[in-house]
Amino acid sequence: MRLLDRYIAKNFLVGYFISFFVLIGMCITLDLFVNIDEFVEQSGQSKGMMLRHILLYYGPQTALWFRHLAGMITVIAAVFSLARMTKNNELIAVMASGISLKRILAPILFLAVLLMGLQIADEEFLIPRLANDLTRGRDEISQPRRFSFWFISSPEGHLFCGREYNESTRTMKDAFVILRRQEPSSQRWTVIGQVEAERAVYDAHRKGWVLENGRRMNVLPEEEGQASLTSVEKIDFLASGLMPEDIGLRRQEGYKSLLSLGQIEELLHYPGTRKTDLAELILQKHSRVVDPIMNLIMLMTALPVLIRRDPREIKSAIVISFTTTLGCFLTVFLCKLFATESFGGRVWPEVWVWAPVFLFLPVALLQIDSMKS
Repeated sequence: MRLLDRYIAKNFLVGYFISFFVLIGMCITLDLFVNIDEFVEQSGQSKGMMLRHILLYYGPQTALWFRHLAGMITVIAAVFSLARMTKNNELIAVMASGISLKRILAPILFLAVLLMGLQIADEEFLIPRLANDLTRGRDEISQPRRFSFWFISSPEGHLFCGREYNESTRTMKDAFVILRRQEPSSQRWTVIGQVEAERAVYDAHRKGWVLENGRRMNVLPEEEGQASLTSVEKIDFLASGLMPEDIGLRRQEGYKSLLSLGQIEELLHYPGTRKTDLAELILQKHSRVVDPIMNLIMLMTALPVLIRRDPREIKSAIVISFTTTLGCFLTVFLCKLFATESFGGRVWPEVWVWAPVFLFLPVALLQIDSMKS
């Protein structure tokens, strides 16, 4: 059995690496075909510079595409290995030796569980480190970014705005901060003042922003329904947990999918996190557990279909296998799409993200139990 397990494992791993390079290569080729003009314009006449920009852009993108395609890569690897064994009539020889065909699935499922670790490491360690690179456009590879940003919340609940932010110097130009305080035993926020400065530079040692020509105005308690500002006072430093790396990342839509599970937990407990972001954060938190499980379920659903004694049936089996896998993939996509929508006045991200598991896990178990061995 050890010899057979090694043989099946070798075929599966070969198929895994082939499908990885083929699928990732297709993604790069299609994207490059559509957007090659952007790299040409950015690089001018230098072919070497254009190649460098392409590598710098698609290197981080590969980590992101692998996360989305990990389940499909595993299924294709299983198709590759089992189709080869069926074509060579090796499954008949296995049955003739008295070994159940269900036993063939063991090394593939074992390796699939181990390879899930690559997806988890990609999500938790690699993608968060590359988050800022993943938010760069194709025309922003070779130069430091300068951009405006509006109402990014800090861990303290303050809202930061800047007419121009320079990533290389970590400097805000025309910085404007709305100071807020959360009311005790309430989700209500109260504006307590505002800070303006011509420039704000981040100081990592002091953990805050050094202000140039900074001015602070405090809000007085409301009188007769109207609030008023005190006289202007000078301020040269504003302590804040908002990091320079957060600004470039959080100005992008969908940045939460680039965070690690620990970063998601931090944002969930930030007092400054908006209610509209909580559902998306909860969705991402549960997805980190559900996605690897669903990839394994997709494999368990597809494998029994691929076990065929007759090589003439393998083509139809491959079609059925890919159709089933595609159904799982689309179901997961649609559930995530509806996870942040309100139904009956409430948002149910946990229910939606776990729904495909409860839907397809019984199907996968029935498929394996009913397969002919």
